[in-house]
Amino acid sequence: MANNKMKRHMTHEEEFDMMKMIMDKFLWLGMAIMAFGFYNMITLPGDLGYGLTLLLSGAVVLVIFMAILVREYNFLGRN
Repeated sequence: MANNKMKRHMTHEEEFDMMKMIMDKFLWLGMAIMAFGFYNMITLPGDLGYGLTLLLSGAVVLVIFMAILVREYNFLGRN
């Protein structure tokens, strides 16, 4: 049986709104990792390396988030 239903295509605004909802999760994840790293730096003064590693990992997640947003924003801006 063939499925003859037409697929609904999203507008650019709908695509951007969907992307914002997904990227919001990356933002929360990056901030949570950074907060946990900062918490570990404060509570474990003998092991600053672990907290700093978590802090930098959260920063990397946020930089990736920024790069994806800039790339998508430039893509949407050209149309």
